[in-house]
Amino acid sequence: MSDHRSESPRPEHAPGPPEPADPPGAAEARIPEARIPEARTPEPVPAQVQTTKPVRMPAQSGTPDPAVPDERDTVPEPPKVPAYAQQQHPRQPPAAGPHTAKRTSPELTRIRPAEPGVIPAATLWSVLATALLGALLLGDGIGLNLLVVAVPAALAAYFAARAAGRRLRPWTAVWAVGGLSLLVVPALRDAGWPVFLAIVSAVAVGSLALHGSRGWLGIFLGSLGLLTSVAGSLGWGAHGVRDRMAGSRGRWGVAFRSTAAAVVLLIVFGALFASADAAFADVLGSLIPDVSLGEGPWRLFLGAIGLVGALAAAYTAAAPVRWDALTVPPGPARGRLEWALPLIVLNLLFAVFLAIQLTVLLGGYGKVMAETGLSDQYAQYAREGFWQLLWATLLTLGVIALALRWAPRGGARDRTLVRAVLGTLCLLTLVVVASALRRMDLYVEAYGLTRLRISVAAVELWLGVVLVLIMAAGVFGAKLLPRAVAASAALGVLAFGLASPDALIAEQNVHRYGQGHSIDIQYLRGLSADAVPALDTLSEPLRSCALQEIQRTLRNSDTPWYATSWGEARARDILGDWDPGARVRNCQGLGTGDEEGGRGGDGGGDGGDSYDPYDPY
Repeated sequence: MSDHRSESPRPEHAPGPPEPADPPGAAEARIPEARIPEARTPEPVPAQVQTTKPVRMPAQSGTPDPAVPDERDTVPEPPKVPAYAQQQHPRQPPAAGPHTAKRTSPELTRIRPAEPGVIPAATLWSVLATALLGALLLGDGIGLNLLVVAVPAALAAYFAARAAGRRLRPWTAVWAVGGLSLLVVPALRDAGWPVFLAIVSAVAVGSLALHGSRGWLGIFLGSLGLLTSVAGSLGWGAHGVRDRMAGSRGRWGVAFRSTAAAVVLLIVFGALFASADAAFADVLGSLIPDVSLGEGPWRLFLGAIGLVGALAAAYTAAAPVRWDALTVPPGPARGRLEWALPLIVLNLLFAVFLAIQLTVLLGGYGKVMAETGLSDQYAQYAREGFWQLLWATLLTLGVIALALRWAPRGGARDRTLVRAVLGTLCLLTLVVVASALRRMDLYVEAYGLTRLRISVAAVELWLGVVLVLIMAAGVFGAKLLPRAVAASAALGVLAFGLASPDALIAEQNVHRYGQGHSIDIQYLRGLSADAVPALDTLSEPLRSCALQEIQRTLRNSDTPWYATSWGEARARDILGDWDPGARVRNCQGLGTGDEEGGRGGDGGGDGGDSYDPYDPY
């Protein structure tokens, strides 16, 4: 090899136009004996090698003959085998080309996480604890047990993230604490609808804690990104269990035998003590889940859900998807006049509308009612405008988003123009939010509070918070705006659940009834146990009619303590063993519910044996 390189240049290699390619087989004939691997046999050269012309490179000093198909002539990094051997190797991947570049999207390459390392033992134990607790506790209902099951799942993610070298950042701690705090709502409230909102929000916030997203698109996809880790986490966990069992079979055997012995001792002596003392049997029965053989499939399914959820959380914590790598480029910048003119016209329209609203507030509703023909029911005026104002608020947020996308970006003057125009629009929209909430307040005063009314009022209030955050971002910068909006949504769901909307509905309607207004008993009797403290203050027979369905549900329920909410436990303490059947004969004629206020109220009804409101029995 060294002798071949030290030869002097031959005359045919003089500078000039490149000579034609050598005939097939000439390159192989000039390869020295030392370059041929030992595994090569003097068999005829395959046809595919003979027909392949070697790539000729410019000759330089200290380099092999350009006619020799050296590996440095074909690829930047020299392979360990000659080029002809690579062509004959059956496992060699095809060379990269235009057809292979299209198979992998650049966006997916940027966000694809690195493969996590071996699953830590602490993560495995936490996942196992989550699965066991889910199978034992979640089959009886939702309450404090959901928070108990979520704690080991969070620990599994923490141990996996620490093993992967991830640090606990402030926003990650905010999302983690927020997710666990949302799971307090099922432990406190009996109403299903705020509990459902809290659980869904807890999953979304927990996924944000695992991904650590910052931008708008990252926040949206990161809240759903936990679902993308389910498939990969199963294989990751299976490989980790298999590797650890293969390396430490003796320790696993000791752990299994010790656990089995402890379970047998607990069962035997627990049964003896329970049969010896009734008080101990009651305490033991309330602490240990009652698992029957018929519930086996359902319990196994819940355990599998806990196992998969904890594994997915740990896998995401160890190898999060980089959703922030997916960015939406800003739109083309518009000129100042083209951009600002439509928004200024919209601001003027908002200002005219709000000026009329201010005139109505200062002049009183009586004059407006007389002019509009609604003097007999002033709340109809509020009802006719609330939904339109709610949609106006939502559309304004969309207009602001599009305006920021196409805003002029020429310099300081353009930034000042954008802040002035959009800041004015946000401020006027805040007044629209206040007007909508005032209209809802008037409507509730006239017809009472319902679940739909309190829900849309809460959404309108949150939209006002978003507008305030947008205005603050215009002053202090928009870096934290996506996370601040997501945090405000999670905080709003938490506050909504802790406020106990069913209790607020009952309290408001009972208060209106005390002031001489009608009450829709048919609607109130469909509330949850959270409404019992307020409904218990009604006089008979309204009290019995309102609490009849709730008491029947409580008496037929035998859920254990970990699946019972605080609202349900308080309702049991208030009602006790009271039986409403002795007082209630027909509740359809009570309350004189009106068509506008109730959800399908009877308006007094004409049903049969209606009670006399003054009859004490």
